[in-house]
Amino acid sequence: MTIEKLKSGSYRIKQMVNGVTYRATVDHKPSDKEAHLLIAGAMAKKGVAISSNMPFKQACEAYIESKSNILSPSSVRGYKGIIRQFSDSFGNTSLDILTKPMVQTEVNRYSADHSPKSTSNFSGFIVSVLKYYGNEIGSITLPQKEEKSPYIPTKEEVMSIFSAFKGSIYEVPILLSGMGLRKSEICALTIDDLNGNVLTINKAKVQGADNSWIIKTTKTTKSTRTVVIPDYIANLIRQQGFIYNGYPNVLYVKLTQMQDKLGIPHFSFHKMRHFFASYMHNLGYSDKQIQDMGGWKTDRVMKTVYTHAMEMEKAKISAANDMGALM
Repeated sequence: MTIEKLKSGSYRIKQMVNGVTYRATVDHKPSDKEAHLLIAGAMAKKGVAISSNMPFKQACEAYIESKSNILSPSSVRGYKGIIRQFSDSFGNTSLDILTKPMVQTEVNRYSADHSPKSTSNFSGFIVSVLKYYGNEIGSITLPQKEEKSPYIPTKEEVMSIFSAFKGSIYEVPILLSGMGLRKSEICALTIDDLNGNVLTINKAKVQGADNSWIIKTTKTTKSTRTVVIPDYIANLIRQQGFIYNGYPNVLYVKLTQMQDKLGIPHFSFHKMRHFFASYMHNLGYSDKQIQDMGGWKTDRVMKTVYTHAMEMEKAKISAANDMGALM
């Protein structure tokens, strides 16, 4: 949304929604809340039903619609999932009478059976929608976040998984996950993305708002990258003529089943990225090199999570050895 002062002294408000520009003009500088309501009125005149007294649930849907050209399909799907979690009384409360205590009560209700992370996302969406309509309620009190150390598969566990899937149609995606590729990236790859030993990563397979699988551009500009893969994987891809043709969810099921068969802890495809980052760090690769190879936007995750966990394991072993020397 933009607000510009005209030569006449009036103020013009403009906002584009789904390729359509809506305008409103007033003789004074409007507040954010007033500006949003004026645009809502302009949209209503063109058949887009938005008003200050609409149910909050409907306002949330209008908010998503207004940002549909910039939100990723997975974000839209996630936001719609949050709306479905609203209590009936909260979702049907008029937008213009929602207060901070009412939001806090709804967040408290939700947090009773959801994780702190999910609760933070739930609260953040509500606050963002209200702010969009000019109602800045400030911060909401959230439950304390759980401090969890990410599980990092051991080299032995990863090697056992590689060996167990050898010769199957799941071998290539499993091997690529061990090289730091995201499951969504692997499932979007085609043989045309392979040139010699170089894979071009520039798209991902994700679920849209209607739960159908779609191909979209990668998560961040850093995610768009090239990855050099070993001869073994490159030759295997060319021999079979594809990388992976199935559904992403099937990979998770197959991995879990194999972990049960091998008697090793359950860890997801994403945990293979944990292993990749930690293993590369242990071999002496720099954070910058690992960041580029794995397509991370920043090195924060590796420094604060992956490498920290690996270094803590080393510290524990070292401490045990030092104490053992006293015995």
